[in-house]
Amino acid sequence: MNYKILIIIISIFFLISCEQNNVDKKIFNQQLFDKYTNTGFALIYTDSLKKEKKITKKIDNRSLLIFHKNLKKNSFVKITNPMNQKTIIAEVISNNVDFSDFYNCVITSRIVEELSLDLNEPYVDLVLISHNSTFVAKKAKTFDEEKKVAEKAPVAGIKIDNIGDDVKSEEVSKDRIFAYSIKIADFYYKDSAKNMSRRIISETNVKNPIIQTLSKTKYRVLLGPFNDIKKLEKIFNEIKSLNFENIEILKDV
Repeated sequence: MNYKILIIIISIFFLISCEQNNVDKKIFNQQLFDKYTNTGFALIYTDSLKKEKKITKKIDNRSLLIFHKNLKKNSFVKITNPMNQKTIIAEVISNNVDFSDFYNCVITSRIVEELSLDLNEPYVDLVLISHNSTFVAKKAKTFDEEKKVAEKAPVAGIKIDNIGDDVKSEEVSKDRIFAYSIKIADFYYKDSAKNMSRRIISETNVKNPIIQTLSKTKYRVLLGPFNDIKKLEKIFNEIKSLNFENIEILKDV
């Protein structure tokens, strides 16, 4: 009889522990979601991408909407062009779209215009706007009004080819040097950064990761720099098998 009581007590304790773990996991995931930020290249939507099956859904090129693989539908994000600091607010219209993991989001021609993005290098900072922020509390109505205006306004003719190919745009700077690195992660301990570096070398064909000392308690693992976007994308896809979370592409590091 005592054994039966003991088994019941252990079972109850196990169930409570599992439930607590699930709660902790949900809280942790929500915290990650609320703090999401990423820098990298955006994919500029065209109908040809859909025809070529490089993307699985259409998006209205007049809109201030984006596709994203991880952020929740109807989330708001702030997108910034680091080259000129122009910023817009966009809404995630779907997170159930297939496109290359090399891009941190899919944007429209309207967003390209608003940010004056270089079509050769559509490099953006993307920051999630928390549901608790003053924007969501006070500015959602203003965003809806601006979105309606944008959707009615015509989009100027922009020729967009595959990134890395010949692209025609008045925004392209001929003197700009292409130099980007892949940020794997930041670590508190240098030994942790070294372990990550060894893992990259042993599990991929990448043999020259860099450990950058940012401070006494911050060590960054980088790949690069790369002076060609095709090579950058190739290495990015190479390390994708390691399932790193939120890899970023940094300019001129």
